[in-house]
Amino acid sequence: MLLCTRNHLILLAAAVLSVVALAASPVASAQSKAEDKAQDKSKNEGHRPAAATVSERFGKTLSKAIELLNKDDYAGAKALLADVSTEGLSPYEISRLEQIRFSIEYSAGNYQAARQHLQKAIDSGGYSESEVLNAKYQMAQTYIVEGNYAQGITALKEWFKATPTPTPAAYYLLAVAYYQKDDLNSAFEPAKKAVEMSENPQPGWLELLLGLYLQKENYSAALPLLERLIVLQPQKKDHWLRLAMLYQQREEYAKALAAIQIAYNAGYFKEASEYERLVGMLRFNDIPYRAARVLQQAIENKNVDADSKNYEKLADSWIQAHDFDEAIPPLARAAELSKSGDTFMRLGQVQIQLKQWPQAVDALQAALKKGGLKDAGQTNLLAGIALFNLDRLDDAIKYFQRATSSDKFGDMASDYVKLIRYRQQR
Repeated sequence: MLLCTRNHLILLAAAVLSVVALAASPVASAQSKAEDKAQDKSKNEGHRPAAATVSERFGKTLSKAIELLNKDDYAGAKALLADVSTEGLSPYEISRLEQIRFSIEYSAGNYQAARQHLQKAIDSGGYSESEVLNAKYQMAQTYIVEGNYAQGITALKEWFKATPTPTPAAYYLLAVAYYQKDDLNSAFEPAKKAVEMSENPQPGWLELLLGLYLQKENYSAALPLLERLIVLQPQKKDHWLRLAMLYQQREEYAKALAAIQIAYNAGYFKEASEYERLVGMLRFNDIPYRAARVLQQAIENKNVDADSKNYEKLADSWIQAHDFDEAIPPLARAAELSKSGDTFMRLGQVQIQLKQWPQAVDALQAALKKGGLKDAGQTNLLAGIALFNLDRLDDAIKYFQRATSSDKFGDMASDYVKLIRYRQQR
C-alpha cells in the first residue's frame, strides 16, 4: 500500500545517479548562479528547481544505501547513513537523504521515526510540489498501518484538500481507516467512490464495498458487486457461499442452491457446516435424494461428524425421498448414538410403516428402556400396535393400558384395549 516500495527505491536510485552525473559535469559548475535564480523562481511556482542535483561524493553514498535497501539490508543502509550530516547539503540533497531514512525506518516498523524523516524531507524545500503531496500521502498511510486511524483520517483529509487529482486508492485507504474505527457510515462514500472511479477496481475494494452494502442489508446493490468478484476470483469459496446467501435473502432459492452446488462440485468445501448447509438447501428445494447422497458421502469421507444428529438427518432425507428401506440403517445408528429414546421411537415408526413388526417391537422397547422420551404415551401406543399385528394380544394390551394416560393418545389406546378384550371374549 505504501509508496516506499522497492520499485520506488529503484526509481529513486535512477534519479540519484542521473543528478550525480549532472553535478560532476563542467556544465553544472558553470551554471551554478543561473541555477540559484531558477531555484528561487521554482519555489514560488511550487516546483522543484530545474538544477536539482547532488554532489558526486554524496550521490555515491546514496546509491550505495539504495543498493543495500534493494538487498533488504536495512541495517546496513541505516549504518551507512548514520554519520551523514545535513550540514552543507542542498535542499534537494537533504530531501533525498531523508526520503531514504524514511524508507529504512518504515521497513523496521518505526513509524513515528519514519514520519519525522518524511517531515524533514518536506521541510528541506528540496521536494517538488507533487513530491510534497506524495510525502503527505505516505505520512497518512503510516498512521493507518500502525493502527492510528484517527490521525490517518485527519492526514488524508488534508491531503484530499491539497491534491487536484485524488486517486481511487486514496478513497479506498480512507474507507479502510473509517472501517477500522467501526465508523461504517463514514466508510461507505469513499469506498463507493474508489470502486466507481476505477475502471478495474481491485478485489479488496469490491469486498469492502460489498461488506458495507451487506451491513446496510442492501442486497440488491450487493449482488452485482459479488458477481464481479466471482468473475475476478472464481476460486474463492466465500464468494459462492455469499452469493447463495444473497439469493436466499431475495427468496430466489433455486439460484441460491445453484451457487452453493457450484462450490461443492468444485471441491471448495472444507467445513462441516458447509456440507450441512448444502444438505439443508437440497431438502428445502425438495431434492431429498441428492441431499441423502451428499450427506452419506460426507459422513463416509469424515467431512462431517458421524454423530446421532447427522445420521438422523440422513435418515430424514431418505424418508423425505420416500425410500424408507434406505432410512432404516442410519436411523438405527442414530438411535444407538442418541442420549434419549426418541430416535428409537422414530425407528419403530418407520418399521411399522414398512410392516416390519418384530423389528418395530425391538426398537420401541429399546426406546422405552433408554428413556428421556418426549412422549412416552406415543411410544407405548406404537409398541402395542406392533405387538397387536403380531397377534401377541396379552403383551399388546399392557402397552395400550400404559398409553391410556396420555392426553394425546389415550383415546386411541383405550379403543385398542376394548378391541383386544372383545377378541379375547370371543
